[in-house]
Amino acid sequence: MPNLFTDPSSSGLSRYGWTASLDNSFTEHREAGLVPARIVRVDRGRCDAVTESGPMRARLMTPHSPDPLLAPCTGDWAALRPGAEPALVTLLPRHSAIVRSSASRSSHGQVLAANVDIVGIAVSLAVPLDAAKLERLLALAWESGATPLVILTKADLAADAEAVRAEVGTLAPGVDVQVTSVATGQNLDVLTALLSGTTVLLGPSGAGKSSLCNALLGEDVLATGETRAQDGKGRHTTVRRELLPLPGGGVLIDTPGLRGISLHDAADGLERAFAEIERLARDCRFGDCAHQSEPGCAVQAAIGAGELTERRLNSYRKLQRENAWEASRTDARLRGERTNRQKAITSHLRATYKFREQQS
Repeated sequence: MPNLFTDPSSSGLSRYGWTASLDNSFTEHREAGLVPARIVRVDRGRCDAVTESGPMRARLMTPHSPDPLLAPCTGDWAALRPGAEPALVTLLPRHSAIVRSSASRSSHGQVLAANVDIVGIAVSLAVPLDAAKLERLLALAWESGATPLVILTKADLAADAEAVRAEVGTLAPGVDVQVTSVATGQNLDVLTALLSGTTVLLGPSGAGKSSLCNALLGEDVLATGETRAQDGKGRHTTVRRELLPLPGGGVLIDTPGLRGISLHDAADGLERAFAEIERLARDCRFGDCAHQSEPGCAVQAAIGAGELTERRLNSYRKLQRENAWEASRTDARLRGERTNRQKAITSHLRATYKFREQQS
């Protein structure tokens, strides 16, 4: 019997991003009787996944870890053990992951989606632009290892879409910005042509992500809702992450609207999101310039010349402080875990020595 994965186009999984490279890396798992799958969603100790033979509901067999970063999530490639009760045995290595700080009090990160190639940031043109939120999402996207793409939605409701596009262009250096409208179909063909591999849509409730997904999918797969006129906010019509194949190829992941967007270990992402400030800083007279009142500060010179806004610099500083604080929490947790492990080892050794003394 021929191997369905020798030619990825012959596999049902190819619609979900399976490639010859992934197939080659799966050889050992296949020899152990496991089958490849892509996780669609995870809930209550089980996951919905797609395999070459169709959808499958599997229980999680992976060892429990207190770190959410190691838990299965939407977009993961996995090795499943088929049978009467399918089980997820292990995850394949991720090539990218969108991680934010956990909403809990722990210092762990939370993976929103894995193995993503494009992060589409949906921004509604029906409400005033929230520059700070966009900058956060861009840092999150750059840090993931995927390519950011800003999608301006609801152009039919915008007073001046091109003016907003120009403003977004200054906030997103090196990022493609597309103006779209589901109502009129504006630029949906252009957007479709830009999407390849796995695309995840991020943005607040009311940004039009589900409507955009339905337009790209060519059918009403996801529920949509009305937004409040006064602030453009909407209810969470998407309550869980969905992974859906696009008609023209590629995969789309829709996510619930994000209320909190806290960064987690995103130093590289911040540098990419604020690339123009990083570039200016290299021309400062002092290597440790704080960009305040130091002589020869290229960043302050750019602000004085109107090439950079004070708001943009303050936003960068704020996100750097937040990221540093999250990093310090992580360091403290790791130190605590090491201390607890050492205490456990010491306690075990003491118990062993005491037992030996009693036996002698």
